[in-house]
Amino acid sequence: MKLLENSRFEQINSALSQELGSYKLEGRIESYSCKMAGNDKRLFKLISAEGGVGPEDLQALSPPQTVLSVSPSKQYSKSTGSDGESYLCDTISTKTLFYLISTLNASFNPDYDFSNAKSEEFSKEPSLEWVAHNIDTQLYATLGEAYGALKQNLWTAFDEECSLQDCEIYSYNPDLASDPYGEAGCIWSFNYFFYNKKLKRLVFFTCRSSSSSYTDSGIVQDSSMFDMTDDMDSFQESEMNMD
Repeated sequence: MKLLENSRFEQINSALSQELGSYKLEGRIESYSCKMAGNDKRLFKLISAEGGVGPEDLQALSPPQTVLSVSPSKQYSKSTGSDGESYLCDTISTKTLFYLISTLNASFNPDYDFSNAKSEEFSKEPSLEWVAHNIDTQLYATLGEAYGALKQNLWTAFDEECSLQDCEIYSYNPDLASDPYGEAGCIWSFNYFFYNKKLKRLVFFTCRSSSSSYTDSGIVQDSSMFDMTDDMDSFQESEMNMD
């Protein structure tokens, strides 16, 4: 995976990385070309060999966290779990899964290694509209009106880079042990992949908000962090009223 330069993303990333009183926002948007380099080829062979699968073979994904909002008409494939029961789930090709894992490795290098990540740690999101709403809600809750000035520029830059309507959107939702944002004090986080197969390009948006109100032991020192939850609820209610 090759990181592509994008000056607009660099400007947006500066706005998404700042101290806000007792909160800290850390966010970045990165664009990658889906072309294999030497290390990528070795990782792809490793992933394929471990699962005994080919590039276009399908692997099961976990249901998105938005599964309850998905239309009942949405089509899923069947997967058999370790308990022998059959479940409905989205699927992903081995090659696309490799792109997601390689992107994580490139973005979080050298602090984390995701080479052993499994398909069940990823989900395919049901719609661009829901993902955009979730991102807007989280960032508005943290940045307030400052996000209003940033929002249009952010989504315009996204669309120009990867043509959003042509993208498949995936998310990374690992267990606590594998989560790079799993430490105490993290209020919310997300990891979204916008994959345009036609352009052979993947845009990765990772972001978290954390509170300095936590001690090292994970004990809350004050209650100010809960104000952010109230802000998120207010934003969601206002959007519903506008609808």
